[in-house]
Amino acid sequence: MDLLNALVAILNFVVIPAASYGAQLALGALGVTLIYGILRFSNFAHGDTMAFGAAMVILITWGLQALGIGLGPLPTALLALPFGIALSAVFILGTDRAVYRFYRRKRSAPIILVMASVGVMFIMNGLTRLIIGVDEIRFDDGARFVFTVRDFRDWTGLSEGLSLRVSQLITLVVTALACWGLFRFLNRSRAGKAMRAYSDNEDLALLSGIDPERVVRLTWLIATALAVTAGTLYGLDKSFKVFNYFQILLPIFAASIVGGLGNPLGAVAGGFIVAFSEVAVTYPWKKIATYLGFEPQGLLQLLSTEYKFAVSFVILIVVLLFRPTGLLRGKSV
Repeated sequence: MDLLNALVAILNFVVIPAASYGAQLALGALGVTLIYGILRFSNFAHGDTMAFGAAMVILITWGLQALGIGLGPLPTALLALPFGIALSAVFILGTDRAVYRFYRRKRSAPIILVMASVGVMFIMNGLTRLIIGVDEIRFDDGARFVFTVRDFRDWTGLSEGLSLRVSQLITLVVTALACWGLFRFLNRSRAGKAMRAYSDNEDLALLSGIDPERVVRLTWLIATALAVTAGTLYGLDKSFKVFNYFQILLPIFAASIVGGLGNPLGAVAGGFIVAFSEVAVTYPWKKIATYLGFEPQGLLQLLSTEYKFAVSFVILIVVLLFRPTGLLRGKSV
């Protein structure tokens, strides 16, 4: 019985939260790796793209709620998400036309585009704070739990409980569908094959008649859709606060590089590796050890949750030092 309680505790406090967080990082990392693989620079404005898109979704959610429109047990934000993606895509395409296209036509070094993205990051951060403010916002209406700790205890008779939040289930389902759709698009559609060809060899792709501007637009549209979806799911699962999205940029880049920057499958794998590492290192394992018959003196917590981003930083440094192409061999940084 104690072994079952230990397994339930691990599921409740480590596996489910890490899987949900990993799915959010995976979506964010997919956007970063697509931009790096096709447009050939690291987009430091990606975290604030997530924040801007989530802010648009929140504003539209409030409008729908004011009109009495909802999805019952599901959060209204799911209904607002396509509109948030559309608004964000217009802004990002405008940013590309106003900023990045100039440097792209001059064939500037990637570091120039990186520094341009830093400028865009600060502008987007300020604009998002101006639009929606700096306070913490919760917008997860509808049912909160699929099942609660009390429900689980009543069903099983165990002393340890397990809960599953609606936001966690939605995150996992939406991420699975988004990954399936993206990989199918890249591997089977004509436009997706053009994007892959442009990523592999730009000059040969141009000689083959591929329109580079169309590839660029598609890349920004897909990366924006992934970013807004990731930002919305992150906000639903935790809460929305603009500065949090600046902080999450580090684990997103760590996930991209761990999996192999420029490799979409690696971005997904990297997202879950980073998430499980962060959660496992910052979780106090004393309760689990007690169920297993040990009597630990301390909490068995390697790092406080305040330092969870240090885990991403360490993983990032180790991978860059010993395997810069990542686990699934993307492009070296």
